[in-house]
Amino acid sequence: MLKKHAIESHPYIGVFSAGSEKVTVIPPVQKEVFQEALETPVVSTTIGGTRVNGALMDINSNGAVVSDIIEEREIDKLLDYIEVVVIPDPQNALGNNILLNDYGALIHPELGDKAEKSIRSELDVDVRRGTIANISMVGSVATATNKGILCHPRVTDKEIEMMEELFDVPVSKGTANHGSGWIGTCIVANTKGAVIGENTTPIEMGRIEEGLGYLED
Repeated sequence: MLKKHAIESHPYIGVFSAGSEKVTVIPPVQKEVFQEALETPVVSTTIGGTRVNGALMDINSNGAVVSDIIEEREIDKLLDYIEVVVIPDPQNALGNNILLNDYGALIHPELGDKAEKSIRSELDVDVRRGTIANISMVGSVATATNKGILCHPRVTDKEIEMMEELFDVPVSKGTANHGSGWIGTCIVANTKGAVIGENTTPIEMGRIEEGLGYLED
């Protein structure tokens, strides 16, 4: 199920929210649209007192990796639903810098070695460093589920080949929010559905449904 939405009039859903098969994390806004589309428990919280949860964390079924600006009370709220791994790193916008599903993680080339080891061991995934469309902020320019990846239209053939091997799902190109290639900032998704920016066009919605595997259901 696809649901068009905005958070406080902003169509960049992925900046504010992060999701997996088990849980969705959003700022303190209404939960209903996320519950309906993603069919998971929804946690309303901040990260480090900010509302840009999707920029500061990423999640799969095994846990959440979160910037070290997170506060103890925020960690406690997340622990009711999922294991939490706090990662101190100069590249601390982890949601922007990691593309993740239950099989693999593609990370910013400059993310530190300790961060890489934590992601591999705690989230139980293969990890590679790389780019998408020659952009290092890989979590901002793609969305990955356990059925498919939709990414920036300028992704290279070599990058597609690498991602399909790493994530074990098909990779396709698309846009959202009326032409934005920064897919990860526009969408939060799992295998059951997605919440997408309200500016997304019908043609883009069709590409999202195809790319993330919803047409198979």
